[in-house]
Amino acid sequence: MALRGDWLPALAAFEAAARHQNFAHAGEELHLTASAVSHHVRKLESRLGVVLFRRHARGVSLTAQGRQLADAASDALTDLDDVLSVLRTSHEEHDRVRISTLHSLAHTWLIPRLPGLVATHPHIRLTVATEVVLTRFEDGGPDFAIRHGPGHWPGLTAHPLMDDALFPVAAPTLPGIEQVRTAADVATLPLVADLGRQGWHDWFRTADVHVGALDERHVFSDSTDALEAAASGFGAALAREKIVTRYLASGRLVRLPGPVVPARWNYHVVYPAHRRLRPAAQAVVDWLLQVAAADVTAASKS
Repeated sequence: MALRGDWLPALAAFEAAARHQNFAHAGEELHLTASAVSHHVRKLESRLGVVLFRRHARGVSLTAQGRQLADAASDALTDLDDVLSVLRTSHEEHDRVRISTLHSLAHTWLIPRLPGLVATHPHIRLTVATEVVLTRFEDGGPDFAIRHGPGHWPGLTAHPLMDDALFPVAAPTLPGIEQVRTAADVATLPLVADLGRQGWHDWFRTADVHVGALDERHVFSDSTDALEAAASGFGAALAREKIVTRYLASGRLVRLPGPVVPARWNYHVVYPAHRRLRPAAQAVVDWLLQVAAADVTAASKS
């Protein structure tokens, strides 16, 4: 007897009823009424010419033939479910893009822009890892990384994403900020520092301000933490342009007098030179490059 597609609803209803030994409970699982489950079972019994359930006052129980079919149906549906799960996972993983980047950039620049990525590529699924160590592109690792650096790394393809620049900022409520009129005045404030390769010494040198020992009272390993500390009134921070924008827009931080210093290191999209990006990852990289270019265009018009 050939198994046609119109047998499947009846077999699914029967398998659920056999597991629950109850038509009503099977119906709840399948979002059917108990009578609909009963109808499927009777249809199956009619086609097979056998009785699958004994009906009695307390409910139903399987006959010997019913138990034989229940075991086979359960195994078959389990196998189908396993295959469907693998196929579904494979499809989802095909559209999953893994990105590694710095916490500061993810928090202040990348994440606020991700709704635009979802709108443009609704099928893409993201995994974003933030870390300060250099990314290891191993099996199961990121498709690409956004690195802050010189733009050339052995064995990696690097695409310039964004230039960066440095300038001082502080909370508008920081004591003494009203007396800050020049770059030299910034040196009178308590200074917040991070572990970036360019710091206060570089900025004061560019501003032609000669100071002795700088009062770097608070040092944070993460640039975002340094900005949060400055916004909380700890002191003045030397901000990177690309990650301070939201703080300036909200008024939590204000820019202080003095020069804007071009960063020696900038942001790049990198991935192993020996392999091409998967289509989903390439789509995200293309989108990132477009967004970064649009930011530059908007900034030039403002």
